[in-house]
Amino acid sequence: MNINAQLTKELQVKAWQVDAAVKLIDEGNTIPFISRYRKEATGSLNDEQLRNLHERLLYLRGLEEKKEQVLASIEEQGQLTEELRAKILAAETMVLVDDLYRPYRPKRKTRASVAKEKGLEGLAITIKLQQSKCPIEEEAKKYVDPEKGVDSAADAIAGAKDILAEAVSDEADYRTYIRKLTMQEGMLTSEAKDKEAESVYEMYYAYEEPLKKVAGHRVLALNRGEKEKVLTVKVIAPEEKILLYLEKQIIVKDNPYTTPLLKEVAEDGYHRLIQPAIEREIRNELTEKAEDGAISVFGKNLEQLLMAPPIAGKVVLGWDPAFRTGCKLAVVDPTGKVLDTKVIYPTAPQNKVAEAKKDVTRLVDKYGIDLISVGNGTASRESEQVIVELIKELKRPVQYVIVNEAGASVYSASKLATEEFPNFDVGQRSAASIARRLQDPLAELVKIDPQSIGVGQYQHDMNQKKLSETLGGVVEDCVNKVGVDLNTASVSLLEYISGISKTLAKNIVEYREANGRFTDRRQLLKVAKLGPKAYEQCAGFLRIPDGDNPLDATSVHPESYEAATALMKELSISMEELRTLQKDAKTGKGASGKAAGGQGGKAAGGQGGKAAGSQGGSLLRKVPDRKKMAAQLGIGEITLEDILKELEKPARDPREDMPAPILRSDILNMEDLQPGMVLKGTVRNVIDFGAFVDIGVHQDGLVHISQICDRYIKHPLEALSVGDIVEVKVLSVDLAKKRISLTMKL
Repeated sequence: MNINAQLTKELQVKAWQVDAAVKLIDEGNTIPFISRYRKEATGSLNDEQLRNLHERLLYLRGLEEKKEQVLASIEEQGQLTEELRAKILAAETMVLVDDLYRPYRPKRKTRASVAKEKGLEGLAITIKLQQSKCPIEEEAKKYVDPEKGVDSAADAIAGAKDILAEAVSDEADYRTYIRKLTMQEGMLTSEAKDKEAESVYEMYYAYEEPLKKVAGHRVLALNRGEKEKVLTVKVIAPEEKILLYLEKQIIVKDNPYTTPLLKEVAEDGYHRLIQPAIEREIRNELTEKAEDGAISVFGKNLEQLLMAPPIAGKVVLGWDPAFRTGCKLAVVDPTGKVLDTKVIYPTAPQNKVAEAKKDVTRLVDKYGIDLISVGNGTASRESEQVIVELIKELKRPVQYVIVNEAGASVYSASKLATEEFPNFDVGQRSAASIARRLQDPLAELVKIDPQSIGVGQYQHDMNQKKLSETLGGVVEDCVNKVGVDLNTASVSLLEYISGISKTLAKNIVEYREANGRFTDRRQLLKVAKLGPKAYEQCAGFLRIPDGDNPLDATSVHPESYEAATALMKELSISMEELRTLQKDAKTGKGASGKAAGGQGGKAAGGQGGKAAGSQGGSLLRKVPDRKKMAAQLGIGEITLEDILKELEKPARDPREDMPAPILRSDILNMEDLQPGMVLKGTVRNVIDFGAFVDIGVHQDGLVHISQICDRYIKHPLEALSVGDIVEVKVLSVDLAKKRISLTMKL
C-alpha cells in the first residue's frame, strides 16, 4: 500500500501536502510547530488536519507491519500463494488481515484440531467433495477406531463436521460478507435483567434499533448498563439470509447424502464460531466509533474551556464551597499571587452567616476585591445565596462568577499543588485554583489531568490511552496557539510547549531561578539539555515581554527575524515603535474591552484589547505585491502574511475572540422559572443529543439538539461550543426531578 496516497485520498488534500507533512513528522517536528511555522511546506494544514494525518499514518504503518508479519508466518508454513499474497497486500484494515490470516494462525486446541488428530480429515474431504454414491455412515465406518476415541460412525461424522465447520469459519470472504450484511440489516437490542428495578437505563429496558442507525451516545449508555449488570445487550443478525448464503457457498451439488450434513455444517459454523466473533467485532467497532465521536466532542469542549478569555487586572476571591468543613477562601492578586486565605462557615450545619459576611467584607475592603469566583460543587447554591446578599450590602461594586471546579480537588491533592503551596491545606489550594482559573483558565487548567476536567460524557468508560492522547493534543494546541511568557510560565505550562519535555520545562525554570529573567530567546540555548532542535521547535511559542528584542515578544520565529527586520525597514517601523505598540496592547490603551453581561450583572471589561497605532489595519494594504515582497525577503507569502499580522497587532491574545464569562450580582431560583422566560446563559457542556446551559439557577438546563436552531444539524457542535453565551427560552421546569428544558428557538 502506498501510505501517502491512501492519506491523500482519506484526508482529501493534495499529495504534496501529505508528502511534506509526513516528512516533517518523520524529522521529529511537532504538530504545533508544523502547523504554525511550516505552512508553506504543508499548504497551511491546521492542527486538527495534522493530528488526523499523524493518527492515520501510525495506523497504516502498523497495518503494513502486520501484513509483513502475516506474510512471513504463512510463507514459513509453505502455504503462501500469489493470490493470497495479493489479497493480504490489498487489505485496508487490521480486521481483514486477521480474517485472511485466520486459517494459518497457530490454533489452541479446538474441536476441529482434535478431530484431525483422530484422523478424520479424509472423511471431511469426502463430505466436502459431495460425490458420495452411498450414505456417509458407510464411509464413516472405515474411520471407527476406539483407540483414537472414535467409537462409532456417528462419532466420525461429528468430527468431520467439526473440521468442515472450522473451515467455513476461517473463510475470509464469508466473514466479510456476514459482517457487512449484519451491519446493514442487523439490530442492536437490549432488555432489563430486572424489569421492575428503577434505574437511569429504563429507556433501554426493551430497546431495539438498526445497527446502522445507532447513535454513539446510545452505544456508550448500553455498554455502561451492561457493565453495571442492569441490561442484557445483543446483536440480532439476519440469520436466515446468512445461512442461505453459507449453504449456497458450500453446497455445490445436490447430493442427498451430503447436502443435509453440509446444511448442519453451515449452521454450526455460523452459530458456534462465526456469530459470536462477528457480534464481538461489531460491538467493538460500534464502541470504538462511539468513543472516537465522544472523545472528539470532549476535545472540542476542552478547547473551548481552555481558550476562555482571561479576566486580567482584577483581584479575585476564590470560594471553594462546602458544608461541614466550611467554605475555603483565597484572595488572589492580578498576577495570581495568593494574598490571604480564610475558612468561613455560612452553610449548614454551623450556619454562621453574619460572621461569614463580616469576614468576607473585611477581605473585600482590605484587598480591593473585584470578583468572587465560586466553585460549582457541593454547597455552591447555598454559598451563592450568601454572596448575593453580601454584594447588596458592600460599599464597592463586586460581582461573582460560577466556575466549573472539575479537577480542583484532583489538583489540590497533587504533588504539583503541594510544591506550589507547601503551607496550604487542600481546601486552601482548591480555593486558590478556583480563583486563578477565572483569571487565566489556560494557565491554571494545564495543571490538571485533562481527563479530570469534566466536559464530556462517559469519559471513564473510554479507551483511556486514546482519550489521554487526544486531550493532551488539545491542551498542547491551545497552549501553543496562545504562547506563554517565558519569565512567568510554570513547569506545567512549559511542558505543553512544542519541543519541551517535562525535564526541559524544569531545566528552564531552574535556569530562570538561578540567572534571573530571560532577556533574549537565544538564552534558551544555555538551558541544560535544550539543543538546536528543541530551540527550533519551541522558540516561537515562548514570549519575552520587555526583552532586548521586541520581536521576542511576538509569535515571529527567530528564523524569520532577518526577514521581519528587513520588512519593518521597508514599512518604516522602528523597533521602538513596535515596543510601544506592544506596551499599548498589554495595558489596553486605545482598546475597547469585551465581556458579556448576564441577568442581574453588568458588563465587565475584558482583557488587553487590541493595539492601537499608526499601522493599525493598514500594513497588509501597504504591501500590495506580496509575492514580490516575499521573494525580496527570501520567505514564503504565507510567512510574510503572518509576520505582517503580528506586526499589526503585537502581543494579541487569540482568546480575546472567545465569549467572556457572564458576571452576576443577583440570583434566580429554580422556583422562579416560568415557561416562556428568556434568559442569558453559558454553555457548560455539549453532548451528542444537546447542550447544558447555565442560566444562573445552579441547575443547568438542557437544550435538546432539536431546539438548538431551525436548520437540521447532525451534532450540537455544528452550532454551539462550551463557553458560548446564548439566549434561551424556558420550555418546562420539573422541580421534583430538577430538570429544566430550554430552547434556543426564540
